[in-house]
Amino acid sequence: MNKSQNSGNDTSWDKVSGWYADLLKDDDTYQSKIILPNLLRLMDLQKGEKILDLACGSGYFSKEFSKTAKVVGVDLARGLVEIARKNVPNANFFVSSAEKLDFLSDKSISQIVINLAIQNMANPHLVFKECARVLKPGGRLHLVLNHPAFRIPKKSEWGWDPSTSLGAGTSTGSGQAGIQYRRIDAYLSESKEKIQMHPGSAPSVHTYSFHCPLQYFFKTLGNQNFYVDRLEEWTSNRKSQEGPRAKAENTARKEIPLFMYLEAIKK
Repeated sequence: MNKSQNSGNDTSWDKVSGWYADLLKDDDTYQSKIILPNLLRLMDLQKGEKILDLACGSGYFSKEFSKTAKVVGVDLARGLVEIARKNVPNANFFVSSAEKLDFLSDKSISQIVINLAIQNMANPHLVFKECARVLKPGGRLHLVLNHPAFRIPKKSEWGWDPSTSLGAGTSTGSGQAGIQYRRIDAYLSESKEKIQMHPGSAPSVHTYSFHCPLQYFFKTLGNQNFYVDRLEEWTSNRKSQEGPRAKAENTARKEIPLFMYLEAIKK
């Protein structure tokens, strides 16, 4: 939810701020079932510490963090920030690019979260540079992103092979052999794709998604005086309805992760 100051491509979600905020009110989202519980486990928030929720959206995560910590939220989308201020009155929110956080002092933040947003930022190296500036020594940066090895915009998709079983002599359900697989058409090349913001409606409203391979994040974080301390891969909690493909689909969900989590520590 960021706009590169150099690219001229607006990736703010301001145009769909109401829809996005309403989406997160559902208690059966990936945010509520997968991402939030894992972040709270990994962050181990301490009473009164200062947290930066970067690309905070409508304040869904800020609200949970603020129950323990002092929260600063930042997003480029003014509409989302206005919603966040109403949702989380005990946090401080700013409308800003993630590349320039002049309102934050050097070494003033204990932990930073960038959740499902780094893939909408054209210049992660500038974002990480600013994160390094505002983090205290030993401070932690938590990144959650669509898995870069399996979810490449317009270059990856699910496929079904009815002729292949999960194992010799086995069936994937209802007596039918078959396997659900993930097709990857490209991975190492960095790419930028125009994508629809609101699936199923408003076809004229778009943003941009940027793909980078895993090595890019390790190298770029290292260049900004971070080291990666932890990597986790999170799978879907969804289950298919009963049917001939259900077992194969459920197996694929458990084997091919949706999200990747990185924890980077400032040296």
